[in-house]
Amino acid sequence: MIKHDIVNEVVERTGITKTKAETAVEIVFESMKKALAKGDRIELRGFGVFNVRPRKTGIGRNPRTGEEVSIPPGKAVRFKPGKELQSM
Repeated sequence: MIKHDIVNEVVERTGITKTKAETAVEIVFESMKKALAKGDRIELRGFGVFNVRPRKTGIGRNPRTGEEVSIPPGKAVRFKPGKELQSM
């Protein structure tokens, strides 16, 4: 499923115009991005939880040369599915 499919689902279920549905979906995703960028937790009951966790420094390998490469520390978005989603 892609964003376009989500927009079409909103149009079918609500009867609003496609332009308004695209705007609404875009606003939801932008709001989620902003919250995660601030380090906030996003909890969607019955679906799951998105949060940002620190990622440790690591050692990787360049697949072409086999040379070791240092991977800098960073942040990664994690998703933990809710009970209803896990039971599918």
